[in-house]
Amino acid sequence: MDFTDEITLTGLRVFGRHGVFESERRDGQYFIIDATLYVSTAAAAVSDDVADTVHYGEAAERIAAIVGGEPVNLLEALAQRIADALLEYDGVRMVAVTVHKPAAPIELQFADVSVTIRRTGRDARS
Repeated sequence: MDFTDEITLTGLRVFGRHGVFESERRDGQYFIIDATLYVSTAAAAVSDDVADTVHYGEAAERIAAIVGGEPVNLLEALAQRIADALLEYDGVRMVAVTVHKPAAPIELQFADVSVTIRRTGRDARS
């Protein structure tokens, strides 16, 4: 039987230097990442072995390395980099990635700015 389950990581807080303004690159800020991986967990449920699923701790480390790594201008580009990396895991059919930028340089009172993308293995790099 073929079905898709979800592994979700919510609220991963990572310091990065992304943004279009020089001050954002210089000073940096915290970004919050939510990611859902669509993958069958049936084999792992039977085997009770982490090798039969996506290790969410390793996925979190991979996301953190991307957010803390080379800067990009746009949240869209950062989300795409994360999606590309998560789609490299065996069995991941689709991902949803939300990048929150709660300290975005907006001169009005606001709670959050975020971009959410959804990618499948075949369209992640288009």
